Amino acid sequence: MKKIKFPVKGNPFSKLRAGEELLFSGVIYTARDQAHKRLAECLNKGRRLPVDLKGRIIYYCGPTNIAQARSVCPIGSCGPTTSSRMDTFTPILLRSGIKLMIGKGNRSQEVRRAIKKYKGVYFLTYAGCGALLAKKVTSVKPVAYRDLKAEAIYKLEVKDFPLIVAIDSLGNNIYKGAST
Repeated sequence: MKKIKFPVKGNPFSKLRAGEELLFSGVIYTARDQAHKRLAECLNKGRRLPVDLKGRIIYYCGPTNIAQARSVCPIGSCGPTTSSRMDTFTPILLRSGIKLMIGKGNRSQEVRRAIKKYKGVYFLTYAGCGALLAKKVTSVKPVAYRDLKAEAIYKLEVKDFPLIVAIDSLGNNIYKGAST
């Protein structure tokens, strides 16, 4: 299994292929439905995003009750949410410079085309393992849309966070019958 520590020089993600597994260490940002809606609205209005996400990883996740988890982990359970709920907003975010996404489940044909066009990568992580994934988080900080609580954007530092390449930058997809 490959290990990637972010930030890195160059773009090691463009060399990854669908089906590859890796352990990621570095910064990821959480963002769910409501945060995606606000980010897309900012971009549609020509406004600056509240946090610089160019070249960053967006994790479709809404961490649970962070305050109760502090004695064990810096974050509550943080498993992936269904990615297709963000499909409406994904092409504009990819166009704006976001390259990497983590979630669960297949993506729409429009999103698969946008991933290929903008040379992005879509990763899966293990669903149903939110408590285990929380142990991979070393620090957490809310950075935007705090009023959304669990759906706010959080900056997570992670160590050896498990990922599987679902759609690579060439448009290869691990889901059968899901060509771009």
